Amino acid sequence: MPMAHQQSPAPQPRGLPGFLRRTFRNSYDEDLPSDPALTVTPSAAPRTPSQLTSQSNNSKDVDVSVGEADDDGECGLLNESFSELAVNGDTEVQANEVNKHATPAKATLIDSSPASRSGSVGSFGSTGSSTKKQLRSVAFPPLPLEREESEGKNTPNNLHAAAASQIQDINFVSNTRSANISPNLTSKPPKSYKETQFDAIIASNLISLRDLRKLAWNGIPRHHRPLAWKILLGYLPANTSRHKQTLTRKRSEYKDAMKQHYDIPDDSRTNSEQETLRQVLVDVPRTAPEVPLFHNDRIRRCLSRLLYIWAMRHPASSYVQGINDLATPLISVFLSGYFDGKDCLSGEIMADVTDEMLEEVEADTYWCLTNLLAGIQDHYTSDQPGMQRMVMKLEELVNRIDADLTLHLRNTGIEFMQFAFKWMNCLLLREFRLECVMRLWDTYLSEDGGFEDFHVYVCASFLVHFSGELQQMGFDELFQFMQNIPTDDWGDREVEILLSSAYVLSTLFGGSEAHLNV
Repeated sequence: MPMAHQQSPAPQPRGLPGFLRRTFRNSYDEDLPSDPALTVTPSAAPRTPSQLTSQSNNSKDVDVSVGEADDDGECGLLNESFSELAVNGDTEVQANEVNKHATPAKATLIDSSPASRSGSVGSFGSTGSSTKKQLRSVAFPPLPLEREESEGKNTPNNLHAAAASQIQDINFVSNTRSANISPNLTSKPPKSYKETQFDAIIASNLISLRDLRKLAWNGIPRHHRPLAWKILLGYLPANTSRHKQTLTRKRSEYKDAMKQHYDIPDDSRTNSEQETLRQVLVDVPRTAPEVPLFHNDRIRRCLSRLLYIWAMRHPASSYVQGINDLATPLISVFLSGYFDGKDCLSGEIMADVTDEMLEEVEADTYWCLTNLLAGIQDHYTSDQPGMQRMVMKLEELVNRIDADLTLHLRNTGIEFMQFAFKWMNCLLLREFRLECVMRLWDTYLSEDGGFEDFHVYVCASFLVHFSGELQQMGFDELFQFMQNIPTDDWGDREVEILLSSAYVLSTLFGGSEAHLNV
């Protein structure tokens, strides 16, 4: 004979206006009839909390009770309230119920109004399973068992093994649901419009240099940068069907140059060649000291070889300090091309770099450096007339756009040649982090004469950016500031602002030298 239904008062929620708690029901009353008035189905009209009356605690399931967020009737499911109750709740009442009845859980809706808190709860019937699942998936987080363990709060001793297993099953279901969702959360974001445009251009059989330059001005995606730079520097043709043939031929020519100039006995070199080699070997360890990649011995050997070979094949200028810095962005970008544009500046990637990869990177860097320097060859010939021309143009430009700054520098005793010469010689490589230089070169390579003409406007924008600070400094402070300009925290955003300002200056003064005359 079934036992009579009796209502038992629910424990008060310890001062919380809304709460979540567990009630445990008998596992042996499987034949107990359910009250139709208490059954909620998906098709039925929703009932108010006061219409949901309770069923006896002798029911077969463990029900999860959901309270309202406050006494005024606003419904809310607060994870914080749930966690606090789960950890700090009335463990004695829960333990007693668990000892008597340990069965799988179902979701139960509770009326948390003051009048109904003294009653018991109503459960969802079998016909309301979809509604129950929706409630559980949205409002029922897993019990914070891991938080209890980390806080040193153990499960009460009187919770027997069946209840502990029951809670673990609930957590397992919740964790499984989270694992199924995680791939969507960690999936790659959709490609931007710029990436889509680059994909289309790079994938075409005949690459439009005009379109490539137009896109590259605003920055090149990392995974497209190695190929884009090789094309913009004239190393690879626009016809993609000829890329493999060109690479094979150029890399073979570089190997021949190595045998001719580098892989020879030292006593077969002239005094001039030995002095050039000595200078290269001294400068290479000083190259990009803040970048771990260039601390690698394999990278240093590659850099030494290509710089020496370039000097031997360009005797008009030979090797000049600063050329070693110009090779660093090329090596970094071309090396990343073997790893889908992954940042390799940390040097960790060198463990996966084969000798064959490094030989190809060295050859590609040599030819691209050769093409780059061909446009600014007179920067490194005797007396470096190109450098002097660019510094003089910079001074005229700054005098036109910020006369107060120019006057302050003159009155302080600072000459433009004292700080701007390095900017022209190393193309700002010692003023910016290498990541910023790569972004800067994206625009330089897309401009006609970017490494000479447009670079002057970038230097002018860079100097005027600090005008307010510079005009407050004396000679010593100003000279020290110019030798170590604070750009360590600069990123692509700051570089792009600088490029935009330089573009405005180039449209005002480019090709109109008379505009520079005050």
